[in-house]
This record gives sequence, C-alpha cells and structure tokens, in this order.
Amino acid sequence: MTHNHSKRQADRWGGRVLAGALLSMALATSAQAAEEQRNVVSWSPASWQSAMREMPTGDAQRGKGLHDQRFCASCHGEHGESLTGNWPHLAGQRAEYTYKQLLDYADHRRREDSRAHIMNEVSEQLSEQEMADLAVFYEQQGLPDKAKPDSSHPAHELVSVGDPSRLITPCAACHGNNGSGGINESPSLRGQPHDYFVRTMKMFRDGARHNDVAKGMAQFAEPLTDEEIAALADYYAVD
Repeated sequence: MTHNHSKRQADRWGGRVLAGALLSMALATSAQAAEEQRNVVSWSPASWQSAMREMPTGDAQRGKGLHDQRFCASCHGEHGESLTGNWPHLAGQRAEYTYKQLLDYADHRRREDSRAHIMNEVSEQLSEQEMADLAVFYEQQGLPDKAKPDSSHPAHELVSVGDPSRLITPCAACHGNNGSGGINESPSLRGQPHDYFVRTMKMFRDGARHNDVAKGMAQFAEPLTDEEIAALADYYAVD
C-alpha cells in the first residue's frame, strides 16, 4: 500500500511538473510573439505609398520559375488557385497586393497563426525583386469565373451599400464591383475559399491580424457578426 501510494504521489507530482513546463513554454512562446509584434512597425498611408513607389518591376517568367522552385503550388495550386480552404487564391490578385503581403510576412507584420508562420519563413528568403516577380506572375493568371452578383443575396446590401448606422463602408468601395479588386493593394475577394475568407475576417475583427494600412480592414470588420461574415464569404465564393 505504501509503495503504491508513493508511486501515485510521484506520478501526480510528475504530471504537475510536466503540465507546468508545458504552460511555461506556451506562455514564453506567446510572450515572444507579443514582443516580436511590438517591434514591428505598422504601415501608415505615407509609408506604404512610399514602399509601393519603390516596388521593383516584376517579371512574370521569373515569377513562374520561383513559383515552381519554391513549391508554391503545394498550397496555392499550379496557377495560384488554392487547393483547399486553408489557403487563399493568388491567381488574378493585383501585383501590389501580393507584393505587400510578402513584405508583411517577411517583416512579421503578418504572424497571426501557424499557417502564417510558414509564410514568414518562405518570405524571409525572398528579395524584393523576387517578391515583385511572383506578384506579377500571379496577377497574370486571371480571376476565377463568377456570375453576376445576386441582388437577393443576404450579403448584397453590405457589399453594395454598407451599413451607415454602424459606419460600415460598402465592400465594393475598396474591393470593386463583384469583388474583382479595387486599386493598388486592395485585393480581389472573388473566388476566395469560404473557410479562408471567414478565418481572415474574424482575425481582422478580433485583432489577431493587423497588417492593414491604418487599420482599414479592422475598422470595417469589427462590427460584423459571425453570420454576416459567413454570408459575405458565401457571396464572394465561386459557385
């Protein structure tokens, strides 16, 4: 009895030590991520405009070579079309948008989850010229086909009119009619996988992602409900 009792006590103590160690590691990792985020300089409209003016002229053929060499297709598809709901479509995205995201990953402005950490590592190895080459390659692939927006869809009013009572700007103001993209770094939303769209919007809304210039997306997403986000994801998805 004494031996078994002592063993149980030792097992409980060992379990507590292990749990404590795991908790300490998790807290340390969280603290490190928070510290890294504090050291990241956010974009202001002026600093991003300056970076965009300095964006190198991309070469789509070199971008295709990088896409193949870096195995980008393993997540983003042969031509930048996502293979699962975990990854975004890159095909047809404006070059300025993709270039910005690669800069943000490399500088850790985007570090919102484990998926982003993969891109942190990939982007850190790219020069700005290579980022521009990849961005132009994806831009030239073309957007997914989509029928004319359905005005009866629950999300149509948010897209086309917004909600003045909650100071929500219509999506189309930045992302264009039919979600085909606005100007410069405003991305196309058309054809984005439903799960990726929902996850991204919730991250902006909840403060996990903050690489948007002057918190533009965070301000828009903050008032949205889960139901509205899901409806927007459905609205922009390709049938």
